[in-house]
Amino acid sequence: MEVFVRVVETGSFSAAARDLRMGQPAVSKTIAGLETRLGVRLLVRTSRRLSPTEAGEAYYERARRTLTEADEAETAARGLGSGLEGRLRVCAPVTFGRLHVAPKLGAFLDAHPKLRLELIMDDRRINLLEENIDIALRAGALSDSTLTARRIGQTQRLIVAIPDYLRRRGEPRTPADLVGHEAVAYTQQAAASDEWRLRSGTTEISVRVPSRLAFSAAEGLREGVLAGLGLAIAPRWMFSPELESGAVVAILRDWSLPPIDLWAVHPAGRMPSAKARAFISWYETVKPD
Repeated sequence: MEVFVRVVETGSFSAAARDLRMGQPAVSKTIAGLETRLGVRLLVRTSRRLSPTEAGEAYYERARRTLTEADEAETAARGLGSGLEGRLRVCAPVTFGRLHVAPKLGAFLDAHPKLRLELIMDDRRINLLEENIDIALRAGALSDSTLTARRIGQTQRLIVAIPDYLRRRGEPRTPADLVGHEAVAYTQQAAASDEWRLRSGTTEISVRVPSRLAFSAAEGLREGVLAGLGLAIAPRWMFSPELESGAVVAILRDWSLPPIDLWAVHPAGRMPSAKARAFISWYETVKPD
C-alpha cells in the first residue's frame, strides 16, 4: 500500500524506489503483485509519468487515508515530544516562500529531525490533490470550494515605490496626485485593476492608475518596482526587507487599502495530518505581520 502511494505521488517507480530506499525492480514487482491480487490495473503511463487509472485513483485516496490514520495513531502513541517523521509537502507563493518561509524552516526541522519537508514554491493556484500537497499557504481571497481553509494572519496593502522614482515623477501627497503616474501590476492579485480604491476614515476615493507593465509572478512585480518603473500596490510582506532599509517607501500612508488575509489550506474532506497541523501551529508563531 505504501509503495503504491509513493509511486502515485512521485510519478515513477525509480523516484518511489529512491524515497523508500528500495530497488526499482522490487517496487515494480510490488505494484504488479498488488494489481494481480486486486484483479485490476492501477497505473497507466502518460507521456513520461505514471498516473493512476480510475480504479487506481480510488485505491490511492483510500490507501493514503489509511496510511495517514496509521501515522496519526503512531504519533499519538509516541507523543509529539518524540518528534514527527516522514514527508511533509508544503506549498507557498514564490516570493512569500523565499522571504518568509524558507529562512525560518531551520527551527522547525531542528524540532523534528526525522521529518523530511518539501517546500513547493509556485505563484499558480495549483491543485493540491494532484500535486499531493499536505498544506498550502495562500494570500488573498479564496475562491476554490474544494479547499478547507484556516486564516492564520492578515497583512496591510501599501502603495510602494523607490525613492528615485518619486524624485523623478514627484511623490503623490493626495490620491488625486496619483493621476499621471504609472503602475506596475501583478496579474495574480485578486484585485488587480487600474482602479485603486483608497479609504481614509469615512472617505473613499477611486483613482485610475493605468499600467503598461504587468507580471504574472510577484518576483517580477518586485523587480519592476525596484527598477523604478512605477508605483505598485503590494502586501507589506512582499517588500518588507526594502521597506525596513528604505530602498522602497510607502506613500499616502494616511489612506488605506483593504488588507490581505493569509490562509493555511488543505483539500476538503481530507483531515490535515499531525505533521501538517504541527507546521501550521509553528508557522503562526513566526509568520510576518
